[in-house]
Amino acid sequence: MAGKSAFNPFEMAQAQFDKVANLLDLDAGTRELLRFPLREYAFSIPVRMDDGKVKVFRGFRVQHNDARGPTKGGIRFHPQETIDTVRALAMWMTWKCAVVDIPLGGGKGGVICDPHNLSPREQEAICRGWVRQLAKDVGPLVDVPAPDVMTNAQHMLWMLDEFEAIHGAKYPGFITGKPVGMGGSLGRTEATGYGLVFTLREALKELGLRPEQTCASVQGFGNVAQYAIELYHQLGGKTLCVSCWDQADQTSYSFRKSSGIDLRELRSITDRFGGIDKGKARERGYEVLPGEAWLTQEVDILMPCALENQVTGDNAGGIHKRVRIVAEGANGPTTPEADRVLQQRGIFVIPDFLANAGGVTCSYFEQVQSNMNYFWEKDEVLGKLDVKMTSAFLAVSDLARRKKLFQRDAAYVIAVNRVAQACKDRGWV
Repeated sequence: MAGKSAFNPFEMAQAQFDKVANLLDLDAGTRELLRFPLREYAFSIPVRMDDGKVKVFRGFRVQHNDARGPTKGGIRFHPQETIDTVRALAMWMTWKCAVVDIPLGGGKGGVICDPHNLSPREQEAICRGWVRQLAKDVGPLVDVPAPDVMTNAQHMLWMLDEFEAIHGAKYPGFITGKPVGMGGSLGRTEATGYGLVFTLREALKELGLRPEQTCASVQGFGNVAQYAIELYHQLGGKTLCVSCWDQADQTSYSFRKSSGIDLRELRSITDRFGGIDKGKARERGYEVLPGEAWLTQEVDILMPCALENQVTGDNAGGIHKRVRIVAEGANGPTTPEADRVLQQRGIFVIPDFLANAGGVTCSYFEQVQSNMNYFWEKDEVLGKLDVKMTSAFLAVSDLARRKKLFQRDAAYVIAVNRVAQACKDRGWV
């Protein structure tokens, strides 16, 4: 397993759950059941590399809870992957599916590897090896994987092909995030970023702010960030700063333009992993700043759309006093210590498992389409997504107002209560 840092995302996820369990006054058995995953798999994937040597990769799959339906969650390829990260993400997926009220539970998978340093053939071997280790424990009615950090539609298709070869039949609903034309859904690429902005639009209404009078700063420039910026700009908003990871320097940078970034221009100088070319950005008039600079910008909206544990007790004090909304596109980007700072300052937080649930919602739509072998037009998919995200936001916002709860706590109360009730109805607790 990869080396563990002092920050443990699973302990953070459990602490968030414990707080809500107290609010809901859950019984001891239900707490114990929901604090831990139902099932965990950890395994080795031996791969013969292009140089002829065999390298062994560590893979994981965690199924947190399936009381409401098959587990659902991405597979990430990351050199710092740990089992605790996967546990936390699986738990957050359970709450995410419940808060938008789709009939799925939470799962997550991963492999400790860095695709930057692997050939396509080596990546394919890892994908097929991952499926071979889990072929009896995943499937369209059991556990449905999807892309996540540094995995894409091609990886999903290799996994689907291996699963179908093992089982001897066509199972397009086994995995989501597939290429359109091979069982993938139109609108899936945009779904997480667009879903984030659907909730942001509703938050702006609630605060009496017009999108065209606001500006934002965004951490990350991958798929989620790019489509969030795209729709936010369509609503009339302006993005002043984005940050991204620089693979060559192994550090992050922020790119700022006071007149607002040009999304098309930045996309033209960005690699497939969301890394912006510093030299070309400077030529186009962008200030290149340290990675954390995105957090301290004088803007109305912050959108952390990268990795977990980015807004912390140490740096939350640096958030500009103008900031009104933090819309969490990433999973677990804000630590409990930072949450307390945001709450004290009255900043409106759209919590991750609500804000970024557009991805899993559209994955659910893809799964439904694949299982019935009937596919919808893009406008229909995005329309259904808007309805789901808006109604989920309004339910959370209404509860937060009525019970005087922080937005994250309100979202947790709705999600945990739905899962706990499903476990009770099944007679598990």
